Amino acid sequence: MKYAIRVNEVKKEESNVKGFATVVFGDSFKITNIAIVERKETGQLFVSMPRYKSSERNEDGTNVYKDVCNPITAEFREELYESILAEYELVRTQGQSEKEKNEEVSPLEFSVTVTPYEREGSNIRGLARIYFEDSFIVNNVNILQGKEKVFVAMPSYKTKQKDENGKDIYQDICYPVTRDFREKLYGEIERAYQEAKDKQQEEPREKAQAKNQGKAQAEGGFLEADDTPLPFR
Repeated sequence: MKYAIRVNEVKKEESNVKGFATVVFGDSFKITNIAIVERKETGQLFVSMPRYKSSERNEDGTNVYKDVCNPITAEFREELYESILAEYELVRTQGQSEKEKNEEVSPLEFSVTVTPYEREGSNIRGLARIYFEDSFIVNNVNILQGKEKVFVAMPSYKTKQKDENGKDIYQDICYPVTRDFREKLYGEIERAYQEAKDKQQEEPREKAQAKNQGKAQAEGGFLEADDTPLPFR
């Protein structure tokens, strides 16, 4: 999978966060807020993917943080993280990032899974995951109910800024870069949501039909289209 990396150095001596990286897959999908962190004990650098606070808790009662997105395979994780750290070292020593190579980029392949999900008082209608070429996964993608139809909301974080109405401004952590890819990706997520929702609604009906079928057979009858048991003649 082709990708480009940009790194910004953080020049705060008291902070163990030494930089932030942005990765763009192909020319279609961007991942931001990837932290380059220094271990205080050893001074070793490591890559920390953007995270969110889950509802799970540790044994001491503190919240468990989970990656918003991350490499799926050990091979791609090692490759990506080494590339990010190498780019950080280049920026730190030379003050600039390596120039992007003008290479022809193949269309970015992806697949999605969607779970319909509703909670009282919430406009969330489903949760989605995006898989990029079996190498990278994006979690925590929401399907939200709008005024007329559902729409896709990518993982985001709350900034320190406010809008004109005094409400918090949120910034997407990862998102499609181009309009064409956004329409393709969001369209597939919405299609998968509708398909999963239809299947979910069919299951109770199929169970009811199976229950009626078993009852009819026990009573020595059969079912017609209206599910009414009729006796054998």
